[in-house]
Amino acid sequence: MAELQRTLSYPVLLIITINSVMGTGIFFLPAVGAAVSGPASIIAWVIMSIIALAISLVFAELVGMYPKSGGIYEYTKQAFGHFWSFLFGWMTLVAANITIAMLIVGAVQYLNPLMPPTFKIGASILFVLIFNYIAYRGMQTSAFMLVSFGLITLGTLLALTIPGIRTFSLSHLTPFFTSPPSMIFLTVFLIAETFFGWETATFLAEETKDPERTMPRAMWVATLIIAVLSILFVTVSLANYGWQALGASATPLADLSSLYFGPESVPLISLLVYLSIIGSVAGWIVSSPRLIMSLAKDRLFIHQLAAIHPRHKTPHRAIIFQTIVTSILIILGSARYRTLLELLIPLVLILYGGVVVSFLILRFRKPDEQRPFRAPLGTLLGLSIVAALMALLVGWVLLSPEAIHLLRLIVSFVFLGIPVFLMLTAYYDPEAIIRFNSLFAYLSLWLENLFLPKRIRRRILERFEDLEQKHVLDYGAGVGTLTLQLAQRVGPNGRVTATDISAKNIRILNKRLKKRGITHVFTIHDPHQVNRVHPQVSEVDVVFSVGMLSYVQDLKKVLRELARILPHKGRICFVEYVDFFRVLPNPKWIDDPKQLENIFREEGFLVQVEKVRGLFWNYLLIHGEKRLGTESRVPYI
Repeated sequence: MAELQRTLSYPVLLIITINSVMGTGIFFLPAVGAAVSGPASIIAWVIMSIIALAISLVFAELVGMYPKSGGIYEYTKQAFGHFWSFLFGWMTLVAANITIAMLIVGAVQYLNPLMPPTFKIGASILFVLIFNYIAYRGMQTSAFMLVSFGLITLGTLLALTIPGIRTFSLSHLTPFFTSPPSMIFLTVFLIAETFFGWETATFLAEETKDPERTMPRAMWVATLIIAVLSILFVTVSLANYGWQALGASATPLADLSSLYFGPESVPLISLLVYLSIIGSVAGWIVSSPRLIMSLAKDRLFIHQLAAIHPRHKTPHRAIIFQTIVTSILIILGSARYRTLLELLIPLVLILYGGVVVSFLILRFRKPDEQRPFRAPLGTLLGLSIVAALMALLVGWVLLSPEAIHLLRLIVSFVFLGIPVFLMLTAYYDPEAIIRFNSLFAYLSLWLENLFLPKRIRRRILERFEDLEQKHVLDYGAGVGTLTLQLAQRVGPNGRVTATDISAKNIRILNKRLKKRGITHVFTIHDPHQVNRVHPQVSEVDVVFSVGMLSYVQDLKKVLRELARILPHKGRICFVEYVDFFRVLPNPKWIDDPKQLENIFREEGFLVQVEKVRGLFWNYLLIHGEKRLGTESRVPYI
């Protein structure tokens, strides 16, 4: 199986991390801070820099412990388990795709504000396709692109800072306090986006050389560089242009460029800023598929997206999936991109809060686990960051009139992930399968004609006209939808053994049998059915199974056990639900008819595979007989 390649060195990773964390906020947010709190916004930048450095130390310790491509998802998984880690991974995916889609739209609008909406959407999707194609082609190509954009961003920032040092004027910084002190607090929240993005770099851990040492150092060194450059840039800008002019300017970067280099420099600076915006988006595009891949590996997302391209060594399916999702977001959200971007600050603060709490839990639960980098002050550092992040969120809620509305949108995005988690765990986790089947037992009874329509039951049974006096196994009987008809077909001198993973399903089936006076059906509750045929099941003539195949954890073992209890030419019929809502993926082996046929043949069964269309899903019928040693091939219908 293909694996990711470790190609990133420390200097490359450092520049990528700077580009990922600093992004574009440094070019636009100094003007926002000046408008809110005047020259005192410098204090806000110092406070936010200290908070950012503290958070970077936490990320440094965690990425050193777990240099995996999952980043935030991996850390919360180690601390909280699968449910909460999925929610944090889900929120990160939401944040990533909003960031990619909306910043590209913003960049296109920045370059040409008068562009018609249709052309703006088309140009944005074109950029998405180009960057995702580069990400698809391999990490070396992607790294070259990200380093180039990182150098452009650093060069642009220095070009707008160094000339201003010579013309620094303290008179522009007086009076220093022009608004209430609470405005400094609000400014900290508004400028926080400048320091977001550590998770982007952590997704590249599995492609970094010596990640236990390299990743932690890149985290805090990059943050320190950004903090120094940001404070210097803000101070120089205020001291040269004045807080009133900077805060009121609709084009602060163009005004600074004109001040330092003359009006003729404005187009060049605008182009460089545009490239910096695009460059920050490129970082998300390259790194985010690694998070999708990590979730898919743990079967908390579409499992097929865990695949790695054999030649390019990239998570190519995750990249294609991201391309589709981002393009849809651009089409649906381009008219509301400002609102969506405003969601990012509180959403990311919540994510970082989860990371810091994970750090604290792991310090308590796993004190002896190896830590290549150990954050200073430990618990005190973590608690201080949590307090700071909570204070920022509370302050934002109290001071921003839109806060409650945006929080409701965030909660909506989070809750959207819960049914996805439930569906995926019901698909893959044996314990969840039991809970899921028990929870929806009566729903399965009430809607049995929807889940297994009569026409499908007729289709199943039309090949088995001679069941009278036979011993039949109903493997995964559920609430007895097919079991009752099997009992009728075998007659009172036959026998049906019905097994199911859910005790609740078996209770419902027993009640139905008692009500009908059926005494030749024997039920067995088997909580381990996903891994076996119950040992009490003796020799049988025919095996039926509906909706059980995708739950089986070891199909070959189960088929081997079925072959042991069936006679030569004993018949089987498996029915599986596939293509749910035409969107949800099937288990990998079910998607490949040839592989499915080979699995059955290896265990002694000659089968025919047939797909029958349904309303909300399709039905896969696998029927055949025990034929040890057969080499025949039966086509997929």
